[in-house]
Order: sequence, then C-alpha cells, then structure tokens
Amino acid sequence: MGLDIRLPIGFLFSIFGVLLIAYGAQSDPAIYQRSLGININLEWGIVMLVFGAIMLALGRRGTKI
Repeated sequence: MGLDIRLPIGFLFSIFGVLLIAYGAQSDPAIYQRSLGININLEWGIVMLVFGAIMLALGRRGTKI
C-alpha cells in the first residue's frame, strides 16, 4: 500500500536519539548532580536510538513482501 508509518517514526526516533546521545556525551557532568549523577540525556538517547532502529527494521521487513 502506501507509506508505512513505522519508517518515518523510526527515522524520527533515530535522529533524536543520536542528537541526545551527542548532547549527553559532550555535556558537563556538573549539570547532572541534581539527578544523582545520572546522565539521563545519554541513557534516553540510547533508548530512543534502539527504538528507532527496531521501528526501521520492522518497517523495512514489512515492505519486502
């Protein structure tokens, strides 16, 4: 049929995940003292990138029929 919704969602989450990973890796560790030293940007960037990759894989698998 037309465009599979999993492909644009996968691209969106992958791009935002990469941006969050880059920001979390380059940011000053002092800003994370209020959150017990947990780099939440890095962790959620990884989660978003993995989710985006899964959505892209499922979308690509669905279009091969």
